[in-house]
Amino acid sequence: MKIIAGNSNLPLAEAISAEMGLSPAKSTIRRFSDMEIFVEIQENVRGEDVFVIQSTSYPANDNLMELLVVIDALRRGSARRITAVLPYFGYARQDRKPAPRTPISAKLVANMITAAGADRVLTLDLHAGQIQGFFDIPLDNLYAAPVFTRDIKARLHGENNITVVSPDVGGVVRARAVAKRLDADLAIIDKRRERAGVSEVMNIIGDVENRRCILIDDIVDSGGTLCNAAVALKEAGALEVYAYITHGVLSGGAVARITASPLQMLVVTDSIQATEAVKKAHNIEQLTIAQLMAEAIQRISNETSVSSLFD
Repeated sequence: MKIIAGNSNLPLAEAISAEMGLSPAKSTIRRFSDMEIFVEIQENVRGEDVFVIQSTSYPANDNLMELLVVIDALRRGSARRITAVLPYFGYARQDRKPAPRTPISAKLVANMITAAGADRVLTLDLHAGQIQGFFDIPLDNLYAAPVFTRDIKARLHGENNITVVSPDVGGVVRARAVAKRLDADLAIIDKRRERAGVSEVMNIIGDVENRRCILIDDIVDSGGTLCNAAVALKEAGALEVYAYITHGVLSGGAVARITASPLQMLVVTDSIQATEAVKKAHNIEQLTIAQLMAEAIQRISNETSVSSLFD
């Protein structure tokens, strides 16, 4: 087995390798003056089971192209099997046609990864489950719920007045999975989105008064929905509001918006490398998924069950 580390999230790739007692394979990934990507794998990969770790986060197009070029280099180097490990799968929010003459970009990206030569894909908390069907190669979708559950239990020390909250109707399944693990109540925020990036909280379904509320979602981008939800929960009588979000995209003024919000703490995973602003924010923390990803990679290499990780 060999690990190839892309440039999108080197600290995570190195942490995953360390969990497995390996070092990333030697490789050169650089740009020409016009930003063309050049890749050279500096170790023999013929007949090897190779895992390429690369989140397609900002800059999404550069990181996606880098992933494709690395996969092509490995295929031409006669690797036995190539697994694209995408802790964060960019373009996942473009999983359907919301209006006429719009693309389904998640399907396009799936086609590109397959055409480049990947034999399988490993990712974490896909935005929409149906994206698994966009690939004609095997895909394993991991869940951050076990990582979140452990941290929630440690942070709240067995408090029994916890309510897990889904920030929208579409995230109920994800929130329910965490609520079940915590044996906690579930609430749902019903919101109406006026336009992209702007949301308005309309109603809270469930009892949150005098409760410690934990918002669960897969992606936080601008932070508008999350902050609106935190305000609504506090106005409804919540004692404290926490948020556990798998992928901290946190673009634009998101960090400033979150630090000024009623959120006690926003916890994200390191599927996307933290910016300096995120590291300095007093109410944003990162949890590592290195152990989870390493265990999944080891199981794939050994041809054993990945789904049993969540039993």
